[in-house]
Amino acid sequence: MRKVNATPHPPATLVLMGTSVLSLRMDGELLERLRDRAAKRGMSVQDYVVRTLIRDDFDERFQTAVEETEKFYGVT
Repeated sequence: MRKVNATPHPPATLVLMGTSVLSLRMDGELLERLRDRAAKRGMSVQDYVVRTLIRDDFDERFQTAVEETEKFYGVT
């Protein structure tokens, strides 16, 4: 009989390929706003901040791609 590894899976927010830690210092008012926004979405502050950064990064890359496409086709 094969032995199955019963190790629990890490939380979905952890990425097991090359993660790093980022520490932020912010004032209490900003942290409270982040907590409120995260709570409205049922998320932790960490998940909310990471998702926001990912979305902003995608938006920036998408906008750059649109601009490069317009430049390629001569649309300005």
